[in-house]
Amino acid sequence: MPKSLIILLGPTGVGKTDLSIEIAKIYDTEIISCDSRQIFKEMRIGTAVPDQKVLEIVPHHFIQSHSIHEYYNASKFEQEVLEKLDLLFLANDVILMTGGSMLYIDALCKGIDDLPNVDDKIRNSLIKRFETDGIEPLKEELSHLDPDYFKEVDLKNPKRILHALEICLMTGSPYSSFRTNPTKERNFNIIKIGLNCERGLLYDRINRRVEQMFIDGLEKEALELYPFRTFNALNTVGYRELFDYFEGRSTLVEAKEKIKANSRKYARKQLTWFRHDPEIKWFIPGLKDEIISFINQEIKMLK
Repeated sequence: MPKSLIILLGPTGVGKTDLSIEIAKIYDTEIISCDSRQIFKEMRIGTAVPDQKVLEIVPHHFIQSHSIHEYYNASKFEQEVLEKLDLLFLANDVILMTGGSMLYIDALCKGIDDLPNVDDKIRNSLIKRFETDGIEPLKEELSHLDPDYFKEVDLKNPKRILHALEICLMTGSPYSSFRTNPTKERNFNIIKIGLNCERGLLYDRINRRVEQMFIDGLEKEALELYPFRTFNALNTVGYRELFDYFEGRSTLVEAKEKIKANSRKYARKQLTWFRHDPEIKWFIPGLKDEIISFINQEIKMLK
């Protein structure tokens, strides 16, 4: 049987975790998480890491497997997951990957540009400058070193600005000159399944999940991570809003409402991204039998 990677994707809070367990049990397989924040072991509550009992039902990979003190990006994820898949496919023809991190999914499916390795001195120097002077001077430097990339980069995302500057300073060439965006060949088939539901229901699920995070101790977790607030891993919904609260820029009630609003905004961003991918077959949550039937049909066609 051809090797197949099933990718279960969708917006935050839609119900991917429960369905992924059911699918993995049916195919007697293992799960690769594709969540760029659940991968960090210091961030559990704010990233909605599944309960340990759930994780023990089916073997999971890339959940709380790395530290916020490590430099991690989509390129490393691509490399590490491909290595893991080589091992997992030795025992099973079908592997499941689930998550909602758009860039990580694209990196695994299509590959990303082969960029030169960055010297640690350059990386650490840029991080120190960011921590000391903020992002504005780095934006200005990028605008001079690579005006083409500066026009398209998300200027609110320090990670992307820092990464582009790393390449510029390391090579003496614009970061944009390395971005050829080739689609790499994979030695396995990819079946993409998207989950989505009515917007009001999705927003209600998100709001209730945020409330549960606070019950579970999100405020305490964020306070423990506050000393590392400048780390890129912590520049994410659920933590930065509480950091503002700790610094007196909002009340706790306001922070909670901002987390809900920003989580809903992120869900819209995910859906906008995914809707540009014609390979995704969309379902509403709860249609397990229909989804399994679709997977079986796709696998049968690949034989």
